[in-house]
Amino acid sequence: MVSQKIVIKNPTGLHLRPAGILCKEAMEFKSLITFRFRENTANAKSVLSVLGACVKSGDEIELMCEGEDEEEALKALITAIENGLGE
Repeated sequence: MVSQKIVIKNPTGLHLRPAGILCKEAMEFKSLITFRFRENTANAKSVLSVLGACVKSGDEIELMCEGEDEEEALKALITAIENGLGE
């Protein structure tokens, strides 16, 4: 398992459009991809799970990837978040 903390930079946090982009990116990989925010863990491949985490701009999440392509998955998701998830 690999993990990394990252701050969400989107001005509106993980609302529907960026949550959808995050999920689409996560579904490209075979690994289990989750993130921890406060005391909750969300499935990064589920839009409802991502939206339910209520992540706002400036919040820090910890992305966790576990599986055969975990390194590539973590790198791709960190890049997507750093690039603003389409915003």
